[in-house]
Amino acid sequence: MVDFDLAGRTTELTALRDRIHRLPSQGGALVVRGEPGIGKSSLLDAAARLAETVGHRALQATGFESEARIPFAGLHQFLRPVIHAADRLPATQRQALLSALGVDDGPSPELFKVALAVLNLLAELATERPVVVVVDDVHWLDQSSQDVLTFVARRVDRDAVLVVGAIRNGHASPFAGAGLPEFEVAALDDAAAREVLATRAADLSAADRDRILLEARGNPLALVELPEAWRTLGAAGRRAPLSTVPLTARLERAFAGRVGDLPGDARDAVLVAAVDYDNDLSEILAATSVLSGRPADVGVFHAPIQARLLTVDGTQVRFRHPLVRSAVLQEEPLARRLAANAALAKALDADPYRRTMHRAQSILGPDDEVADELEATHTISLRRGSVTSAVWALERSAQLTTDSATQGRRLLLAGEHAFGLGRADMVDRLITAAARTELTELDRARMEWLREIFSDGVPGDAGRVLELCEIAERSAAAGDFDLVLNLLLGAALRCWWADTGPQARTRVAAVAEALPVPATTPRRLAALSVAEPVLRGAVVHDVLTRMSPAGDYDADALRLLGMAAHAVGDAVRAVDLLSRSAQKLREEGRLGLLSHVLTMQINNYLWMGDWDRALVVSEEGHRIAADTGQPVWTTGSMSQEAIRFGLRGETERALKMAAQVEAEAGRDRLNDLLCCVQLARGLAWLSSGQYELSYEALRRLYDPADPSYHPRESFDGVMFFAEAAAHSGNRQDAAPVLAELERAARITPSPLLHIHLLYARAVLAEDADAEKLYATALGHDLSRWPLVRAKLELAYGEWLRRHRRAADSRTPLRSALTTLKLIGATAWAERARAELRASGERMSERQASALDELSPQQLEIARLAADGLSNKEIGERLYLSPRTVGSHLYRIFPILDITTRAQLAARLEER
Repeated sequence: MVDFDLAGRTTELTALRDRIHRLPSQGGALVVRGEPGIGKSSLLDAAARLAETVGHRALQATGFESEARIPFAGLHQFLRPVIHAADRLPATQRQALLSALGVDDGPSPELFKVALAVLNLLAELATERPVVVVVDDVHWLDQSSQDVLTFVARRVDRDAVLVVGAIRNGHASPFAGAGLPEFEVAALDDAAAREVLATRAADLSAADRDRILLEARGNPLALVELPEAWRTLGAAGRRAPLSTVPLTARLERAFAGRVGDLPGDARDAVLVAAVDYDNDLSEILAATSVLSGRPADVGVFHAPIQARLLTVDGTQVRFRHPLVRSAVLQEEPLARRLAANAALAKALDADPYRRTMHRAQSILGPDDEVADELEATHTISLRRGSVTSAVWALERSAQLTTDSATQGRRLLLAGEHAFGLGRADMVDRLITAAARTELTELDRARMEWLREIFSDGVPGDAGRVLELCEIAERSAAAGDFDLVLNLLLGAALRCWWADTGPQARTRVAAVAEALPVPATTPRRLAALSVAEPVLRGAVVHDVLTRMSPAGDYDADALRLLGMAAHAVGDAVRAVDLLSRSAQKLREEGRLGLLSHVLTMQINNYLWMGDWDRALVVSEEGHRIAADTGQPVWTTGSMSQEAIRFGLRGETERALKMAAQVEAEAGRDRLNDLLCCVQLARGLAWLSSGQYELSYEALRRLYDPADPSYHPRESFDGVMFFAEAAAHSGNRQDAAPVLAELERAARITPSPLLHIHLLYARAVLAEDADAEKLYATALGHDLSRWPLVRAKLELAYGEWLRRHRRAADSRTPLRSALTTLKLIGATAWAERARAELRASGERMSERQASALDELSPQQLEIARLAADGLSNKEIGERLYLSPRTVGSHLYRIFPILDITTRAQLAARLEER
């Protein structure tokens, strides 16, 4: 007998069968796309049956529009059969997962801590037998479940786990946009369509079947359902022109017609099932009893089952197709839908969270009692790790609130949570609504902060900075110093990104310094340093120096302290603080903030000469940006990539990326990024020996009238500017610039500036003074600044050889060559090699290292394994499953020609 649901689907079934049969040697994910009714659900059901047939474990879930506000509802569906296995997870991951699913009480879990728990749970189960996760209508899962599913799908290539998800065309979803393999389910061809229709419409005439074929256009659901509707049409209806109504609407109308023919109690039961996301038979029957006013039992579903609207499978009620659910909700009037939600709310006394959700959907408002319940409920959503649900609860609470000020406060609170999601569009909508309410003075200040929070600054917008400072002072008078610091940090960031002038910068610093909070308050330090990195550099540096480096700071405090250190040019301290912040953020699963920390780390690693680490951090930032739905390459991270290419001597790549950054940053004249653009260009030309071009590019960094001028970012280029000036014959032109930088050095103790000036003084000195200045520079502790030390040694070696002291030049040149090779500074390493040859030393050809063959992620895994971390610990740190880590190590060992983890440390020292 023909299985009509799968007729004509040989290609699609083969693709699914192939992916399932690759297990356990290869996992992965697959996106199945298509129009409504095209057969995606049938294909997914077939995939689940096939998986079970070959001995795999199939876990299934289906997204429903009505469940989208319930945190982790989709996750709960497919994990329900295996949740007992959570006992195998590390304690923190188990707690996060069980809290998210509402199984256990606990602190609010971070989304990506939950995601890591699910990844490891599936990987653990897959060690027993392969796991196939099949999810229909992914776009209708709650947002938290979509994010977790996408996170897992990206990371199971090396686990015996296959994730198959169906997406309806025209619907956005992180799962659909994750770059996963996919195929589209097309309409059936004519032969397959006729085969399907023959099983459903044998009693209709050939002419009627041809007409249905034209109407259905190869859509399997239409071929199955339209014959029933066709039989109810009169002769005139059958002769009517082809409908211009979309097929989806016609199918919904066909289902709605069957709903209208149901007996009253059955229709009540179907309506309750349509508004209930949990599909639980017992609670649907209880709510049906409330709605209809008389007891209901499972027999109430006999007529809907006969009408092929739904099925009852054990304790679950499932609609045959999502279009049936939407047809029910469209067919029933608003009053009936409200009543069904009210009935469900009464049936859910044991579940206050869901009861409140349904109460909120049972009224048109206002209702302060329900509004208060919703506000209280939003904390449960946060505790379960669903910020999206919390935002909805607060926004709906505001809609039901009678008091205008309370309404505004709830909208702004929702806006703060939306900011945590990175949703600028949502924040804008919420504060626009809040602006129409009667806000208190403090809430108006909070609204201004939210307006500011996504702004990168407007060039020359000193007025806005001064306005934010005035609002901050009023908030300080009201005693809300937390809000004050948020406002000041927003104002300071405007000063950093774009030139707002000295008055605005001074004002931010003055307000921050006047606050009655400890000088060590992280946000105060960050605001002070970002607004006035030069003039307040000494104050910030002094406070950071007095603070205990091993203090017990939380992840956000470490991030802000690291930001302050970075702003004043203390790269070593910044790296240490930001590394600790990054580790804590990973442990807590706060990947949104982690991507910001990683971007700052790239810059500091570059100047300290740890370019391998800069590449690893950049690659990790790329992956996390994709996981968190943030732009994969922000303009800021692109600017750091351009600088890295310039340092490595990859001239064309550096210039191309610099042009991209300039196009983005130039529109808003963001001085910070335009400064990075010129630095990248100057480095690209410098490392390729084009000294005049390099000097012209770098000279712009120190001209206050140039859009590329930035008082602090220009410190990054001092050493290279001096080198370009020395090699291009521009020593005299560079002298005033260096004099101005020396004056800045008397104001700020910025390590970056002072160390770069050690190099500049020696390189640009007269011959009579040069050797003493080289000795002074090399006498400093530059152990954390290997790039600066190596370039000093190279320049000193060149100076010695030019003065006919070839034998003396070899020692600094050898040291420079060794360090520059380790760093990856190819162009400067070749210069050192050439100088050694010229000094009379015989040089062997450079041999490529096996370490060069490792990807950034493999290099990081090797380093962590060399440090003694287990596969599970490495996986927790890098958000990978232990099996994936093991697979990487399996590939790393032959590349490095080693057989044990104990040999890793020695091989890594070769780099």
